[in-house]
Amino acid sequence: MSAGIGGGAPRCRSVCPVLDSQYRGVARMNDAVETAGLHQLTLAQTAELIGSRRLSPLEYVQALIARAEAVDSQVQAYITRTFELALDGAREATAEIAAGRYRGALHGIPFALKDCFNTAGITTTGHSRVLEDNVPTRDAAVAARLQQAGALLMGKLALHEFAHGGPSFDVPWPPARNPWNLTRVTGGSSSGSAAAIAAGLVPASIGTDTGGSIRVPASRCGITGLMPTPGLVGRSGVIPHSFTFDRSGPMARTAEDCAILLEGIAGHDPADPVSVAREVPDYRGALTGDLRGLRIGVLRHNWEDETVASADERRSMEDALGVLEDLGATLEDCRIRPMQSYCDIKTIIAETEVFNVHQPDLIARPGDFGADILSRMLPALMFSANDFIRAGREQQRAIAEMQPLYRRFDAFITICSGEAPGFGSHDPLGFWKKANHFTAANVTGQPVLALPNGFGSAGLPLGMQILGRPFDEATILRIGHAYQSATDWHRRHPELIAHAVAPAVDEPPLLAGTSGDADPMLRDACLAAAARAGLVLDERMFAQLLEGAPYALEMAARMPRDHVYAEAAANVFVHRTVSDQ
Repeated sequence: MSAGIGGGAPRCRSVCPVLDSQYRGVARMNDAVETAGLHQLTLAQTAELIGSRRLSPLEYVQALIARAEAVDSQVQAYITRTFELALDGAREATAEIAAGRYRGALHGIPFALKDCFNTAGITTTGHSRVLEDNVPTRDAAVAARLQQAGALLMGKLALHEFAHGGPSFDVPWPPARNPWNLTRVTGGSSSGSAAAIAAGLVPASIGTDTGGSIRVPASRCGITGLMPTPGLVGRSGVIPHSFTFDRSGPMARTAEDCAILLEGIAGHDPADPVSVAREVPDYRGALTGDLRGLRIGVLRHNWEDETVASADERRSMEDALGVLEDLGATLEDCRIRPMQSYCDIKTIIAETEVFNVHQPDLIARPGDFGADILSRMLPALMFSANDFIRAGREQQRAIAEMQPLYRRFDAFITICSGEAPGFGSHDPLGFWKKANHFTAANVTGQPVLALPNGFGSAGLPLGMQILGRPFDEATILRIGHAYQSATDWHRRHPELIAHAVAPAVDEPPLLAGTSGDADPMLRDACLAAAARAGLVLDERMFAQLLEGAPYALEMAARMPRDHVYAEAAANVFVHRTVSDQ
């Protein structure tokens, strides 16, 4: 590990003291912006202050270091801190800006990365014991683009193991906690990213999303997150989960912040076979605040027919729809296929792929994986190659079904997550039992913006999703920005007491306790599947396979078998524009 880089929490430590300001040649910030409140600024606000020389990058980084040292022991967002590198970069950025060499809105802006993005010379763990000592030699494409724009890396952030497992306590670093209530989860898998932004540790992060991993934690922590269209943001240098569904995208306080970040990270990545070479739009310029003429399809059936939404969630959604109508949008209810169908497609494909990614380590060192990720990967042994291909063909159908809706609507609205639950309520089989309204957009290849739209009765954030046509991030950012200009949910901040001790929490169970119900035929099938894959499982791991296997087999049984000769699998998303229809 390179000099000056801190280790991972609970070993995570500060690598330098907060220094006295050395920025004297540029005018100070306005009295209205006090140093004590710097951690609550949006990226856009900070960029304006830095670009106008009212705030130096060095002062800002120092303030965020102080904030992290005061509250991160409670939030547990950082795995690795790179504060010394950030301070060095801040000094350089301060000098460049003072000399008139300002690079743009990301120059001097601190950020932190979900710890599945490779960073040269800095440990990249995937929040797993398997990669505990992994130090890449090259940056991920996204990390390189941000640093080329002058952004300053503050560190690497917690996630659910390999961007897939749940909030695990049997891995080397603790799970990140929700800053709104430290006994509650953040949602996953971009857990540390959402927690760090909500807690004011950094104004920006980049997360990944395979089935909701940007949008769930953004919703539960009261921030804004964007899952872009596949191919818009390069994935090279990111630890893979699903080659079919993985995407990387911005997480920040506002839609405007996400627009700034997206302009910085979008673009062709030659090392990513899914990457698309196309001109990057002026996303920030699209934030007009005017929604007149926009047609928005409301996926009301998601929260009225297919999930048990709370009264708070339903009220927040209706209020949000009213705001969008007041802003000039035309709203109309519409329907897509049931959530369970999208979840079946995504799970069969993605679990087969993630198992393949980790199979060598599952053979050589299965005990180095946390229990929760094993409860997701091991049942994938029950999927066949035929199941995988049928799911891919069904994905192509799901993509085709959206084309008429794209002609009718400019965007779509659905619910996000309810209030964050406690750690102890996490169900090891919940991943297999419950369909959700996040995976549809992963299957169809749509971009989605998740943003806060209220608070529940427990005082925790609620959220909604704005889905767009492929490569029309500008429209969903425009809608999100207009909504946030008319509301204040995104301006609210959790209250954290400096240097307080994090409360004790109940750890979730490692097993659901249902493996004893398995019949002998299922046991034999699981034993044969594990042997074919070359796995030697201990008693608990085999029990995890047994518990999840029935749900995997049910998914495979639900997958349609009526595909005709010409229906190909959508192994790589085929990008279309409305004009191609």
